[in-house]
Amino acid sequence: MRRLTDFLYAMAITLWVGGLWAVGYIVAPTLFHELSANRALAGNLAGRMFAMIAWVGIGCAVYLMLFLFLRRGAAAFRSGVFWLIVVMLLLTLAGHFGVQPILAQLKSEALPREVMESVLRDRFARWHGISSVLYLIQSVLGALLVAIQQRGR
Repeated sequence: MRRLTDFLYAMAITLWVGGLWAVGYIVAPTLFHELSANRALAGNLAGRMFAMIAWVGIGCAVYLMLFLFLRRGAAAFRSGVFWLIVVMLLLTLAGHFGVQPILAQLKSEALPREVMESVLRDRFARWHGISSVLYLIQSVLGALLVAIQQRGR
């Protein structure tokens, strides 16, 4: 059983961090490049994928924290890896439940125009920038998590 939980721990890190990097830095830019004539469609598709990876991250974070707590007990709270996962989870929650609803609201208020063609463009760009910074920090922390785990093996 221990080997299975260790395997799932490694898979959760791989899925979460790999998904962050794949969606954010490969898939989303490719969508905007390939669908340059329809940026609204590219944005909607990318938004759905970011939402999916947020839910993956939430699930993986819960498993990783539970794994560490069950494996190390209260000592887990003194672990840098545990707090790294907590910070990544908080960034995921802030982006998904904080910033994304604001972006969706701005898109809705812009209708029938696209948000980037409306008077809400600047506000949308500002919140999109905040979302991008949160995602970048989360991605860098994810790379750090992978490096720490690799070093520990």
